[in-house]
Amino acid sequence: MASGNSETINLDTLSAQQLSQVKKQLDEELEHLTSSFAQLHAAQSKFRECLRCVQDKNKAPALREDNSILVPLTNSLYVRGTLASASHVVVDIGTGFYVEKEVKSAADFYENKVNEVGASVKDLEAIVQGKTNNVRVVEEVLRQKLLVGNQQATPS
Repeated sequence: MASGNSETINLDTLSAQQLSQVKKQLDEELEHLTSSFAQLHAAQSKFRECLRCVQDKNKAPALREDNSILVPLTNSLYVRGTLASASHVVVDIGTGFYVEKEVKSAADFYENKVNEVGASVKDLEAIVQGKTNNVRVVEEVLRQKLLVGNQQATPS
């Protein structure tokens, strides 16, 4: 079995207690990775939504200069505003920094973000599958050791 530093461990040489500890550690890693996977998926969905909004901006007739709009400050708080430029948008580039970009440049930015996060999701998915397989192998070896231990404890 491979651990985080690519060290191979022969599971047959471990005691049942050591196998339980290895399983516990793998379960914790798997839980953390699964949580990260969900967060990456959520981020990808947000970037897709931003991309959709930027792409739909050109199609929306109400988004013309000097039109009244609602500007989101948070998910639930909006303020009234006036659209100053229909050809530029403000893009959140991360960690609280915002940049004014042309609509095409913003669409390219979000498209790249969707692709980057998608690649990370794919990589993480492979890691999660590997860890899940490792947990199954450890569980099977542990089950076999416990069965052998029970058979030796109750002689026929």
